[in-house]
Amino acid sequence: MAARKDDTPSVATYADHEVITPPHRLRMAVVPGAADGEDPIARAEAALAELATEFPNWMEAECERLEAARKQVRRDGFSDKTHDSLFRAAHDIKGEAATFGYPTVGAVAESLCRLLEHTPDITRIPMALVDQHVDAARAIVRETGQADLGAVVAALTRRLREVTDEFLRDENSERPDYLESIFAPALAAGSGGV
Repeated sequence: MAARKDDTPSVATYADHEVITPPHRLRMAVVPGAADGEDPIARAEAALAELATEFPNWMEAECERLEAARKQVRRDGFSDKTHDSLFRAAHDIKGEAATFGYPTVGAVAESLCRLLEHTPDITRIPMALVDQHVDAARAIVRETGQADLGAVVAALTRRLREVTDEFLRDENSERPDYLESIFAPALAAGSGGV
């Protein structure tokens, strides 16, 4: 098929339907591979490996940001601003944890995100439950590398999720459709919602 010069879609008309073919603009965005045959994925993995020595520092900085957001909530109470700050800090940890080598911290941060996202009245979020999540995340980062940490972290993460889900069920008891949506099974293996 010859490449078209214009940017207008082509239209083929048939007796009972039309087929509209959009222009192929993506071809302009593709960069040809290196002539030397270097694998771009291998190059990216090598770059990531070089940065890996910084991951513990970055995760510690993210935990400090989470701690600062918690202190702000403790000092000022839950408001749109403090809620957003705490949620963003937890959400960033959730997204970065596996890349930085702290997947279990990601599970704790995900549970905190669920609590913050699905509680209809943010002023009713128990500060003790926020504290448990933040303290757990910070402890996991601090203690990563300990030989016997796996079972303790798994039990802690599971319990935090159970308590969070119990609270969310109570808080959303008047919203059965919403409850069904937040407790529906994940569509894909490994997808955690939020």
